[in-house]
Amino acid sequence: MKAFSVFCAVSLTALMLTGCGESSDSSQSSDSAKSADTKQTWKFGLEEIEGSVQYQYAAEFKKMIEKQSDGNITVQLLPYGKWGSTYSALYDAIQSGSIEIGFGSGALGGTVPESQLLSLNFIMPPDQWQTVQALNSDTFLESDAWQTAFGNRDLVPLAELTEGYQVWTANKAIKTPQDMKNLHIRVMDNSLLRSTYRAYGASPITIAYGELYSALQQGQAEGNIQPVFAHEEMGFYEVQKYMIFAKQSQFVATLMGNKDWYDGLSDDQKKLVKDVTGKLVKTGYDVQEKFNKERLDTIKSKSNIEIINLDEDQREQFREMVKPVRQSFVDDVGEGAQKSLDALVKAVDEAKGGDSGDSKTQ
Repeated sequence: MKAFSVFCAVSLTALMLTGCGESSDSSQSSDSAKSADTKQTWKFGLEEIEGSVQYQYAAEFKKMIEKQSDGNITVQLLPYGKWGSTYSALYDAIQSGSIEIGFGSGALGGTVPESQLLSLNFIMPPDQWQTVQALNSDTFLESDAWQTAFGNRDLVPLAELTEGYQVWTANKAIKTPQDMKNLHIRVMDNSLLRSTYRAYGASPITIAYGELYSALQQGQAEGNIQPVFAHEEMGFYEVQKYMIFAKQSQFVATLMGNKDWYDGLSDDQKKLVKDVTGKLVKTGYDVQEKFNKERLDTIKSKSNIEIINLDEDQREQFREMVKPVRQSFVDDVGEGAQKSLDALVKAVDEAKGGDSGDSKTQ
């Protein structure tokens, strides 16, 4: 083994000596090798509980990172509740570096305003696999706009995890925007989501995730928006009468890391992260497909909730009402929002085979 340490003075106990004139390239290689060999623990914060889509993804990430690093890296999973009870606490922890890596979804807009883009309705294609491909393409994920949006907040986006359609529930049937008029529907703490549902005619409210069941039960909230698996695992369907599939958006969680942590990784470690997240694109998609199908079957078997699937004419009514929100998003967030939106539209166009060409992608 070569010795990379440099000694300019004679040491009686030295086992080997190297010259003082070692090149900077060799020194950098030494730093990289040392970084790769150093035992590390990466804390991974989740917005969801054990048994969720995020948890299954994180468990696979942990297994692959630990195996491929030959045990030099340990990934510690911190599901919802292990780091606090508000999403902002998780995002703050990742920004500060006390948690190295974690997920951010709808509520992330308070930290990274441009991330609200992923909550825009009728932007993503209704085909869920096309959405996955678009979000994880270099065209979008590695775009200057998206990387800069996170980098300016001491974060780096590493992957995008879709968790299924955002599905509405309510105690009345919703088939047209008129049916949603004045509905007190719970949305995540995200200004764009509030604007979206106001455009539909609803009266959106924000309630902490852990308090949502009782709010629905007591009538404080009249409707809810979640992917299917969340409706099931939190029991929200037990206190709602209708479940409505409009395919207006998918629930998307951004896997992000602390920027200083990521910049401090060796080249090999960065490649490891990229390789693992690349392999997990299809894994994450398969997990959410399986989870959401199984959970929907469970909901159907355990309740009398009525399932409504909007047809294309009904979806078009909602689509038209929400189009102005795209410009509101750009006006509120700024130039970075427009550039991020352009990158996403281009990525969606590529995923669909080049048949969209503008923001009207769904």
